[in-house]
Amino acid sequence: MTARVAIAGIGMTSFGKFLDRSVRSLSEEAVRIALEDAGITADRVDRVYFGNAAAGLVTGQEMVRAQAALRFTGLMGKPMINTENACATGSTAFHLAWQCVSAGQADIVLVVGAEKLTHADKAVSFGAFGAAVDMEEKQLDHIGSGSGSIFMDIYAERTRRYMEATGVTSADIAQIVVKSRHAASLNPFAQFRKPTTVEEVLAARMISTPLTLPMCSSIGDGAAAIILCSSRVAAQLTGARPVWVAACELVSGSASTEGPNASARASKAAYEAASIDPRDVHVVEVHDGAAPSELINCETLQLCAPGEAVHLLRSGATDLGGKVSINPSGGLISRGHPIGATGTAQIFELAQQLRGEAGERQRPAAKVGLAQNSGGQVGGDSAAAVVTILTA
Repeated sequence: MTARVAIAGIGMTSFGKFLDRSVRSLSEEAVRIALEDAGITADRVDRVYFGNAAAGLVTGQEMVRAQAALRFTGLMGKPMINTENACATGSTAFHLAWQCVSAGQADIVLVVGAEKLTHADKAVSFGAFGAAVDMEEKQLDHIGSGSGSIFMDIYAERTRRYMEATGVTSADIAQIVVKSRHAASLNPFAQFRKPTTVEEVLAARMISTPLTLPMCSSIGDGAAAIILCSSRVAAQLTGARPVWVAACELVSGSASTEGPNASARASKAAYEAASIDPRDVHVVEVHDGAAPSELINCETLQLCAPGEAVHLLRSGATDLGGKVSINPSGGLISRGHPIGATGTAQIFELAQQLRGEAGERQRPAAKVGLAQNSGGQVGGDSAAAVVTILTA
């Protein structure tokens, strides 16, 4: 029998381009805030799961990333597990930590997702993203327009197929960016906080048809930390505002091109494990590596019928305070996408929402939240996908 697991503390840095900051300084800030939020000190932590995807390629730090980043936090000597799983790195670390606490192996576990992607040479940053594919899969050389970002070319090809099948327009996709920027303007942690218009989004530089620059997630840096604990410990913490982990499912991409993709399989398993119907979800953070991914993932997660996501968008049902508020943080395209920190940042936002602490971004009476985080590309599927369901 598994134990009930609570989120007892959350901490996050601002996301942005910080050439003068390191993975260490970002991690230290997020950890300090999370410990303060939980009302505990570092000595109470039993174990650490540290998510970082690209340090080896961007900074050269390999093998002991957690130990290097957390060296001066008071956590040294604790078991530290380094986790890397493309853009699903942070949520993979969270999944492992949840398993650890639910199995009774530890009472208090710290999860850190941190990434330093900015570099004086942008080719280094783009190269880190480009390494999240099967490097022997030569067909990837022929995807899209050759924009220089292989994932934007992959997203663009997927978007063209989706637009043809559903009738979604470029203006619809631009509206997602408008919605995202509005949410981010209310999020003090977001990288891109300036509101925009459909006209401005459509007039921006084309990256890979039909994706203009604002429709694409950007390079950035940041960290987010989450403290998980057993229900017994949660009851003992003074001032605790626990959010409960109802399910956390991790899958890898399918070897077959037939059948549901990784995120669909992970969400199906999560709904079953949590005994929750998709219609019961109030607030969602989806992996919008490019703006149209919000629509595609909305359908993948069964939040609506196939082809119907655009109608939810047009109706305002996915806006802040809507029936199912999608990406109230601003998502990857506006909050930012420091790879290893993305999954933990999604959990941070959902925890704020379920605590009722999201301010002007708050979805009223939010009781059920879902995060979908996918990473990498192998064949025609994401290399990894994690779907987490949280309840108040």
